[in-house]
Amino acid sequence: MAERDLRMRELADVVIVGGGVAGCAVAYYLSQAGVQATLLEREGIALQASGYAAGGLNPLQGLTPEMLPLAMTSFHLHRELWEALRQATGRDCQGRIISTVKIAFEPDEMSGWQDEAQVLNATPGFAAHWLDRTALRQLEPRLNPGVQQGLSLYGNGIVDSHLYTVLLAEAAHRAGATLRTGTVRGLQQSHGRVTGVLVDDGVLACGSVVLATGPWARDVEDWLGLSLPITPFKGEILRMVLDGPPIADDLSSADVHLFSRGAQVWCGSTEEPCGFDTTPSAAARRRLLNGAVRLLPAMANATLVQHTACLRPVASDWLPILGQAPGWDNVYLAMGAGKKGILLSPAMGKALTDLMTTGSTTLDITPCTPQRFTAVSA
Repeated sequence: MAERDLRMRELADVVIVGGGVAGCAVAYYLSQAGVQATLLEREGIALQASGYAAGGLNPLQGLTPEMLPLAMTSFHLHRELWEALRQATGRDCQGRIISTVKIAFEPDEMSGWQDEAQVLNATPGFAAHWLDRTALRQLEPRLNPGVQQGLSLYGNGIVDSHLYTVLLAEAAHRAGATLRTGTVRGLQQSHGRVTGVLVDDGVLACGSVVLATGPWARDVEDWLGLSLPITPFKGEILRMVLDGPPIADDLSSADVHLFSRGAQVWCGSTEEPCGFDTTPSAAARRRLLNGAVRLLPAMANATLVQHTACLRPVASDWLPILGQAPGWDNVYLAMGAGKKGILLSPAMGKALTDLMTTGSTTLDITPCTPQRFTAVSA
């Protein structure tokens, strides 16, 4: 208890740099632990990738085996957060459990499906079952008649990513966190510690700092003398209105993913390294529309409402960077989760809060340690 009390005193005036989902999750869990923090964002909460993501929570898919325990823990934390955020803010982040139907036109598009089905059916709360062509057309009569086979996956989740991120920040603010706008120019340092964050109008003193800078991690390299090999990957999504009833489930083919979003269908998504270019591209629009129309021909007559493009932070090994910064007593990192940022955000926020308040965490963040990258300078 004495050690925790000492840590809590040392945590006075925590500054979190970055108002995306990672920074907001850290602010939320710190506030729940009684730590007063300042969330510092250059443009506004959830105005980058966190605000444009599809919001899928798929803890059993698209992850390396060593990341699965953390992903599943984070998934369960999401389920708790849906009600906690509603209680704290009076608003709903639109979290729910969904089904996704994977659809194949050719046998080679089904590679790995059998293993995927086995994993879901072996996991409590998840299930998978096969759908033949007749069952697929009964589920969604507007599907291309050429579809051959489907696999229905139940148990994944979805949130409104923008609203979810905003509610994390709002709940943190209601619990005592300060929300502040400003551009960070660097860090004030002394003897292996950061003593302040340099902003446009001066220095924001801090006892500790959390850097959740998303794709702008290269700035942090210069500030700390660390290697943080994160590349911005551009992701584009089309938000469309389809005549007739909404699609009942998310639909996924080798070419496109159609997300059911009430009155809208979101067609996503692309992923390519394009530097810091956030301009929606005609090439991506054509690629997504072609895939959507092939899967659901009625999409040819759908109305394009919005074409979004954002930058996802992807580390060189495609794993998040999470933990205490090597060589620094009071600097913590939360970045690089890429397409899994929304899913992993509760675990990232809770793990860092545990580390900062108690010195350890029960969450398995070993694959994410910043120490896996070599420091580039003293």
